Amino acid sequence: MKQLQVLLVAGTHGNEINGIWLFDEWKKSPFLINSHGIQTLKIIGNPEAKKAGTRYIHNDLNRSFKRETFSSLNSSNYEERRASELVNLYGEAGENPCQIAIDFHTTTASMGSCLVVYGRRDADLALASLIQNQLGLPIYLHESDQKQTGFLVESWPCGLVVEIGPVGQSLLNSRIILQTKLILETLMEQIHKVKNFNLFFPEKLVIHRHIKSIDYPKDKDGNLDGYVHSLRQSKDWQELKKGDELFYKLSGETIRFEEQESYIPVFINEAAYVEKNIAMSFTKRELWNFKQSWRQSLIDLVHQK
Repeated sequence: MKQLQVLLVAGTHGNEINGIWLFDEWKKSPFLINSHGIQTLKIIGNPEAKKAGTRYIHNDLNRSFKRETFSSLNSSNYEERRASELVNLYGEAGENPCQIAIDFHTTTASMGSCLVVYGRRDADLALASLIQNQLGLPIYLHESDQKQTGFLVESWPCGLVVEIGPVGQSLLNSRIILQTKLILETLMEQIHKVKNFNLFFPEKLVIHRHIKSIDYPKDKDGNLDGYVHSLRQSKDWQELKKGDELFYKLSGETIRFEEQESYIPVFINEAAYVEKNIAMSFTKRELWNFKQSWRQSLIDLVHQK
């Protein structure tokens, strides 16, 4: 039987430093975090961006994990080379293969602690449901967005993103570090229970399914013409209804939510998404029945031969 290994990634964006700090402390003090006997590999996703104190060098590493770039070890683009290197080292067919990848991020938006799942892979949903059952974390299902692809965790058989905020870029925050530690230990505990068949899956899980993203108000030249309304700022996960305020324009006009269907906004006014033309994303809150195929997929992955 193959040894189960979990890849833990911090600093996929070089200016998100709280996870990096926790990993460094863990290396100094091996008993800082209870890994429950699970073999882990702790890496900095984008070490060059971390040194530079920037989000990335050439482009977003967390949009660089695309099959066409996995042979880009000689590319002039640093993030393409790094994505190829990580897959070659730690991918399922890599030199030191890992079956599960957990990617730790922070956000300037008031997201609290949450999990991000890309697509509907059975093992991802099973692992996310275990964490939601323990900690009550929201699950943001990111799918059907052709402009946003190439995420790191998609290159492993099972993978989750942990997002925690708000915290400024390149700032350490004790609350963020403690929440990261709690989620990490809970993940290790639950994977250990799967490994020992001592697991309890919930009957239901709450999903916030991605619908679309919207941009800030822009003038005819593409320049910012307004900002997130004060009544919308820091209101992530709170339901939007028709007529609610979204943006305040420089002209004094208020732009309101005009959809007939209510949505839940997330990543409101995230600093790193300005360049992506995203002021916030809309989700729909759904209650899903837990599927036994999810359970079996995670068990098979953890116990693969």
